[in-house]
Amino acid sequence: MFLRANAVLIAVGLLFLLASPSPSGAAPECLRGPEQCRERSMHPDLPEPKRAIRKVDGEETNAFWREQGVEFIRKQLATEPNKRQAKNVILFIGDGMGVTTTSAARNLIGGEEKSLSFENFPYTGLSKTYSVDKIVPDSACTATAYLCGVKGQEGTIGVNGVVPRTDCTSMLDESTHVDSIAKWAMDAGKWAGLVTTTRVTHASPSGVYAHIAERDWENDAEVISDCGADSGIQDIAYQLARGEVGSKLKVILGGGRKNFVDSTLSEEGKRTDGLDLIEEFKATNAQNVFVDTVDDLMAVNVTTTQRLLGLFNYDHIQYRMETAEDSPQPSLEQMTRKAIEYMSQSEQGYFLFIEGGRIDQAHHKNMARMALNETIEFSKAIAAAQELTNEEDTLLVVTADHSHVFSYAGYGYRGEDIFGKAPVNGNDGQPYMVLSYANGPSYENFYDTETKERRDPTTVVTGAHDDQFPSGVPMYDDSHGGDDVAVYAVGPWSHLFTGVYEQSTIPHLMAYAACLGEGHTMCST
Repeated sequence: MFLRANAVLIAVGLLFLLASPSPSGAAPECLRGPEQCRERSMHPDLPEPKRAIRKVDGEETNAFWREQGVEFIRKQLATEPNKRQAKNVILFIGDGMGVTTTSAARNLIGGEEKSLSFENFPYTGLSKTYSVDKIVPDSACTATAYLCGVKGQEGTIGVNGVVPRTDCTSMLDESTHVDSIAKWAMDAGKWAGLVTTTRVTHASPSGVYAHIAERDWENDAEVISDCGADSGIQDIAYQLARGEVGSKLKVILGGGRKNFVDSTLSEEGKRTDGLDLIEEFKATNAQNVFVDTVDDLMAVNVTTTQRLLGLFNYDHIQYRMETAEDSPQPSLEQMTRKAIEYMSQSEQGYFLFIEGGRIDQAHHKNMARMALNETIEFSKAIAAAQELTNEEDTLLVVTADHSHVFSYAGYGYRGEDIFGKAPVNGNDGQPYMVLSYANGPSYENFYDTETKERRDPTTVVTGAHDDQFPSGVPMYDDSHGGDDVAVYAVGPWSHLFTGVYEQSTIPHLMAYAACLGEGHTMCST
């Protein structure tokens, strides 16, 4: 009897709340029964838009959508699995590029119905990104997964799950080390290289060549700080310059000069061991070419170059939206074009790692506008790779290491600004944005901690390139997301990349297509 009375009171209360006058700008009130009112609140009738909704010609007709469906079937039926051996493999990583990021980014190229370059690849799948110790990973352990084919613990690179983060002894046991597909390619006589918009010693590119228990040990000073002067640990930059894999990479393009030079030799240097690894690179071979500007990069004669090292900033390469037209820093597309031009000289083929690394860093600061712009730059680089390669002999794989807690919501109208507000207000009467984050540093910009009320977000988001968008929980940086990330593939054996699989499966699939490593390949079948 008590439960029944409570149920009646709850139902009456719900009817009262949902039938009450709604805040200004909110969806129309509901005057129906409790269940229908609950449904109405989940799927509101929105107010009429203030201007005509943007539509594509023909969208109102049955024929438009039916023809789209038929055309997709025709396209799928015409796609024959390519079972040739892959001569070349290019792996593109959009760091932090979850599905909400790619979906929202389409608005920047003309609308929701548009496609990023890689979204036209014939085969897609999903990879599970968790690490050995965390349900939500970072860029270090994921690099080990998608490059080395083995999952490790968060913060570690090129070592297996036995090695805990920051452990100064266990990583010295070489039996814990796992090699990347770059080494498998080299062992097969191919060239290997890397391109990134981050420091070349950052977590993702380090997976190509390094074995380390802490992703932050990018120079010797960082190692000494955590493990002492006599730990025997080689820092990441040292491994890139002198390591078994790093010293043989044919192309290295990105940022991060500071980790290669002693502080006594350069104001931007962070090393303490007296080394200048850049000068050492140049001195090793007269045909080794070092560049630090886009003009020098574009002028490189690839036919006379033994190895190419480009470090275009002391730290990460600048966000593209913060780069002036006359900037000395290249775009990801420019670096991609030069890298492929160079690597295409290999008669045996090559493996190339290319990362759009600053998508992730913009998301960490809740800067949605810059994160989506970096996604567009990433798409341009992939389009360039398609243009410069042949899908008959080159396997292109595009994926992300992890996602972010980035939300694309709000029932916005077609054609409205993706960076604008939703068409209705929240229950507090304040607008809310189409794009937001579950957590991050912008929290106090949008929430008055004294009055315990939300601020009007449209007074905070003003159209600046570095606008921060609302976050729900105050944190120094937004966190990664644990959801699966998409994998896109075109070229030899790209049909294998369909389904849902462990992230660590990705290098084994690439190796199968190109006959690399000691595992199961098309050549061993």
